[in-house]
Amino acid sequence: MNKHYWKKLSALAEQVLAQPTPPAPNSLPSPCVSLCLMHPSGGWCEGCLRTLPEIGGWSRATDAEKLSVWQAIPQRLREHQASDL
Repeated sequence: MNKHYWKKLSALAEQVLAQPTPPAPNSLPSPCVSLCLMHPSGGWCEGCLRTLPEIGGWSRATDAEKLSVWQAIPQRLREHQASDL
């Protein structure tokens, strides 16, 4: 995995999670970092660490659902960085 994308995702997660919850209706951005590659056995994207259902449902997700995904990303980053060593 290219650590550049995870560094980019980590910085974006910090920025999003530091904002008021949510900053404005329908304003939570996608975690996409333009590396769309599904992990064959893990079922998550190598770039944004979302699952296929999270990616596919993003445009229809409520702000609470989107925020929940954002809140899960830092832990997913830690887990995948540890397993990527």
